Amino acid sequence: MTLAAWQSELKQKIRTIPDFPRPGIQFQDITPLVRDPRALRLAVHHLIHPFVGASLTAVVGMEARGFIFGSLAAWELGVGFVPLRKPGKLPYDVQSVSYALEYGENTLEAHIDALAAGDLVLLVDDLLATGGTAKASCELVERLGAKVLALACVIELKALKGREKLPCPVHSLLVL
Repeated sequence: MTLAAWQSELKQKIRTIPDFPRPGIQFQDITPLVRDPRALRLAVHHLIHPFVGASLTAVVGMEARGFIFGSLAAWELGVGFVPLRKPGKLPYDVQSVSYALEYGENTLEAHIDALAAGDLVLLVDDLLATGGTAKASCELVERLGAKVLALACVIELKALKGREKLPCPVHSLLVL
């Protein structure tokens, strides 16, 4: 299957919801994509393809939709999965980082022992917009002593220039 063919197939499974969660936001809904087993498998395959054979020790996914693609990517790559959660969701001692996003502020947390010095991780999320969540995720991973190899995302909103804020390479399946 050609690059253009699989990208077209994936694009057809993403719907834009205008003015959600706030006026002016064009929400990219991945629900139809993850509902379709062929599209989901295609997305995960191409998401991890550049990282097969890398010396990764974990995949890190951001709450919440990063959990979907991140856990599947970890499974396929044969490494563990580390969730970055919103405050109050983790039961053990945590490290946290706060950040601004396109329509507010948020905080991400991880268990203090989720990653260790020398770990090499792949960050995975469904969407790269302004880069706030991804940048905060990189910072949190580094605070835990690990290193980010790259960010892999299904959708990148190019006009918002999130890639420019990140200290790591970005692999995007669809650039909208």
